[in-house]
Amino acid sequence: MARKTKGMANQLREHDGPILALNSGSSSLKFGIYRRSVTDLGVTDEEPLLTGSADGIGRDSGSLRILSSDGKPLVERDCVHESQSDALNTLAGAIREHSDDAPVAVGHRVVHGGPNLRTHQIITPQVLDQLRSATHFAPLHIPQALSLIAAAQSIFPAAAQFACFDDAFHQTIPEVASHFPLPQRYSDEGIRRYGFHGISYESLVHHFGAKLPERAIFAHLGNGSSLCALHNGMSIDTTMGLTPTGGIPMGTRSGDLDPGVIVYLLRNEKLDADSLENLLNHQCGLFALSSGESDVKTLEEHVQAGDPNARLALDIFAVAVRKTIGAYMALLGGVDLLVFTGGIGEHGSHIRSAATDGLDSLGLTPDKIQVVSTQEEQQIARRCREMMNFSR
Repeated sequence: MARKTKGMANQLREHDGPILALNSGSSSLKFGIYRRSVTDLGVTDEEPLLTGSADGIGRDSGSLRILSSDGKPLVERDCVHESQSDALNTLAGAIREHSDDAPVAVGHRVVHGGPNLRTHQIITPQVLDQLRSATHFAPLHIPQALSLIAAAQSIFPAAAQFACFDDAFHQTIPEVASHFPLPQRYSDEGIRRYGFHGISYESLVHHFGAKLPERAIFAHLGNGSSLCALHNGMSIDTTMGLTPTGGIPMGTRSGDLDPGVIVYLLRNEKLDADSLENLLNHQCGLFALSSGESDVKTLEEHVQAGDPNARLALDIFAVAVRKTIGAYMALLGGVDLLVFTGGIGEHGSHIRSAATDGLDSLGLTPDKIQVVSTQEEQQIARRCREMMNFSR
């Protein structure tokens, strides 16, 4: 067995250079540098060399944190980053200081690629052109992704660049779930349910492997939140729709609304498209319900202090999650596993309890509920390695 493992390691040597995974948020840039490792049993996976994040991008409270492979802090300092690209430049300097090898590949989490980019792939000039042409599908996300890709190409010119699309996981959703009840011409133009958080969901499928049961529900709960119903490891429905604004209420996003509300805002408030987009993405959800706070931990503290608005916000959020779990149990014909992930899903015990309250009567017993950390950066690295090997 030792000789076989050594032979595998030799075969992999030329393919196991470090991969930089970039996971950009609205005001943060998480990253990880991974190298392929082989266990004594011949199992390969991406091992983290460095992980970290630049937080508070665009704010005076920005910070940079880098951890070693064993989780010990290597860099902890306050930084003011004006943009994602600025943060990447700072990260690149820290990476050069603490890593012996330059990345052979850079993997980008791209939230939305429009109707023609639905699979993880190497970034070519043609892919960039398609991304630019799809900007109207995600004007809050695609321009930011394009800027970060351009910065990474400049900083790491020798590295292959890959796009990992957050909606790729949901390609298996059937028409009955993806097709909106609109005239056919809109569907032909790409107006449909795409779904997001797919890289997070992919990482959970990888985590469970062959132990993933037939009927599962994943709940990625954070500042952006969604749920996904899975049958035999494949997505068959999810809450987010054309954009990450849809679905359940979130930190600052509205989630699904009666279309009449949109018409009212356009007609009576005289909002233009940009103002409406800003309202629905940055001024709604928990933030609106609580009159100014979107952080769940802070809201729980306000509830303890007797704040009725904070209680209402958390109740609406938990009930929305519970209703979706119940609906997906009906869709799947029961459930064998419910997984909570994301910042709220992993750390919000009160939310988890409220979101599952009463569902034991439908067959959701405590032994079917698990909390698992999402590993988006590691999953990006896995996908990039697969694409690198496939292209050779």
